[in-house]
Amino acid sequence: MLSKKMLAALNKQINAELYSSYLYLSMAAYFEGENLKGFAHWMRAQADEERAHGMKIYEHIHDRMGRVTLAAIAAPPATWASPVAAFKDTAKHEAKVTGMIHALADQAAAEKDHATAVFLQWFISEQVEEEATANDILSQLQALKDAPGPLLMLDRALGQRGKS
Repeated sequence: MLSKKMLAALNKQINAELYSSYLYLSMAAYFEGENLKGFAHWMRAQADEERAHGMKIYEHIHDRMGRVTLAAIAAPPATWASPVAAFKDTAKHEAKVTGMIHALADQAAAEKDHATAVFLQWFISEQVEEEATANDILSQLQALKDAPGPLLMLDRALGQRGKS
């Protein structure tokens, strides 16, 4: 069984994961408006992935006989100054989520909640990938220096996410 403190922290993390999904969906809408369909596709896929992360935690809570309590999801920004600005926010957001996951892992260890500690290891590994991917795309965007041809090539490449 989950402690009250761990249950509250996991419910808070569900909210954070759903906010991440909402944020990336908002970024997808921004990229659609900028006619960068590949970036939009990538962000929609990212939004779906973040929702799935929230659902993993949802299932863990239920598996541990806890009760999921959903809270309001804050409204994300709707516009960015540029694709670089959007990916700077993405990288910053992923670093924040990593900190939240690490805090959960620390709490699980302190409480000797071994089941939650093991469960969170997947998220810790996932956040390494999330941060690396966001930073890689940000680095590529910064290297382009607003050159339209390479930007469109990157847009095309990002549009291939999840396609065979």
